Amino acid sequence: MKLGLQSAILGSYSFEEVMSFAGEQGFSCVELMSWPVGRAERRYAGVTHVDADALDAAAINHIKQTAEKNKVEISGLGYYPNVLDPDPEKSEMYAEHIKKVITAAGKLGVPVMNTFIGRNPAHSVEENFKLFKNVWPSIIKHAEVNNVKVAIENCPMLFTMDEWPGGKNLATTPVIWRRMFEEIQSDCFGLNYDPSHLLWMQMDYLKPIYEFKHKLFHIHIKDAKVLKHKLDEVGIMATPLEFHQPKLPGLGDVDWGKFISALTDVGYRGACCLEIEDRAFEGSPEEIKKSIVISKRFMEQYMF
Repeated sequence: MKLGLQSAILGSYSFEEVMSFAGEQGFSCVELMSWPVGRAERRYAGVTHVDADALDAAAINHIKQTAEKNKVEISGLGYYPNVLDPDPEKSEMYAEHIKKVITAAGKLGVPVMNTFIGRNPAHSVEENFKLFKNVWPSIIKHAEVNNVKVAIENCPMLFTMDEWPGGKNLATTPVIWRRMFEEIQSDCFGLNYDPSHLLWMQMDYLKPIYEFKHKLFHIHIKDAKVLKHKLDEVGIMATPLEFHQPKLPGLGDVDWGKFISALTDVGYRGACCLEIEDRAFEGSPEEIKKSIVISKRFMEQYMF
């Protein structure tokens, strides 16, 4: 397995600075954000370390040389919009940029493009699967043509009131993953698996590793702490941030020894990228960098 870093937390840093920092800290890989320039929809969004709209031959050469110089692979390109947005114009715009990022990954020799399925939060799962079947087949076909795997993160995107009540990402549970992969049967369609989201939803985050072992294209290393005293007050129907907090790995409730053990059981040898979203460590750029170093040091005891 390759211990890496997801670059969204370093949104104020340039591509060159991110790669230099990753190399200095001994990371094997980095998932680089590839949002359209200047379009931030929410916290940790709108970060552009690879501009898919400006990827000419010179840019491709520069990105590859910078990665080689710092001895850091690019594990994936990340862009996480709501491609099933109820506004058709937004949905089309997001889908087209996903395709641009897939194209960029193909040109750069990057194996994976990470994203969300999206969801109309006001509609049911059944209604959203109708949208899914209209939007996603052409995206995955584009990925197949470019020899790039699309990895869907399992975050519900259910944190703010504009995402209520259904969230903005359909791909949240094993029953939905099974249906997704039945609807679109492709070797280029899989998961960017993050155990923390299953944890705060009170679900087993180890069992799906075994069932979906062939669909594990990328891993996010993020922890979460369920605040039981608050959950007892507000219940599971409350907005999730009322009863849980994202934390650095080792400071939450995920059992990382068991998690990495399960990945070794199924023979996973891909990227495991730290996704840092712990607000207790966001007081300054120095604290953010320190949180990355702390997280890497903690995970190194399990990864080899």
